[in-house]
Amino acid sequence: MNVVILEDERLTAQRLESLLHRYDPEIRVLATLPSVEKAVAWFSQPQPEKPDLVFMDIHLQDGLAFRVIEQVKLTTPIIFTTAFDEYVIQAFKVNSIDYLLKPLSYDELVAAITKYKKLKEHFAQPSSSAPPTAPMVAPDMEALVRMLGAFKETTYKDRFMITVGSKIRSVETSEIAYFFLDERMAFLVTKDGATLPVDYSLDKLTTLLNPKQFFRISRQFLVTLSAIQTIHTYSAGKWRLDLQPKSRLEAFVSGDRIAELKEWLGK
Repeated sequence: MNVVILEDERLTAQRLESLLHRYDPEIRVLATLPSVEKAVAWFSQPQPEKPDLVFMDIHLQDGLAFRVIEQVKLTTPIIFTTAFDEYVIQAFKVNSIDYLLKPLSYDELVAAITKYKKLKEHFAQPSSSAPPTAPMVAPDMEALVRMLGAFKETTYKDRFMITVGSKIRSVETSEIAYFFLDERMAFLVTKDGATLPVDYSLDKLTTLLNPKQFFRISRQFLVTLSAIQTIHTYSAGKWRLDLQPKSRLEAFVSGDRIAELKEWLGK
């Protein structure tokens, strides 16, 4: 499969490419384009190979990516990858397969590509009534509607039931400052300083929680904005966060997450 990536953050583009190759090492990235201007120029020129799928951030260096679709009449299927959820309706007025919010989850990416393949399969089925010399596409519209139904508004987890000894405690998501991983066990820390075990991995928590409220800074921490007290920057782009309540483990930001964290903090 050939893909094109429209993304103005270099580290984010590299991470997406890495996730794609994790899914399928045979995927070829034909181009990584950081701006509307460069994307329009690329799609306007004859290319030796055409993309099967476009991964498109919405905010590019010089404007919204929708301008690319308009200017080149882009018909290639698109998976949007963005930190902003306010463009969902506009995205589905064009040839969109899915709308993924950053930071990208590998599982969500796989689900989006699977959805693309299923749609492609349905649209490729010839109608049994069509003459052999003039095959016609006859998509299964019911299946298509069911698949597109996955685009309904996402609901996020608003409480956790925590077992501590013989007691069960309900913790509202709004009470949580951050989650962390310690010796393969996940814990949540409430804003009043309680540390409690949770029965989810941090990977799973990333999909259950609202990305506007929680950000995965590394394999070890998933934090809220209110928990970040101070950001310490070091040479070579390394960041360390002081969290509140204070964490007994140092909270470093993974190098490939810094650009996305900057974007998340600036929203």
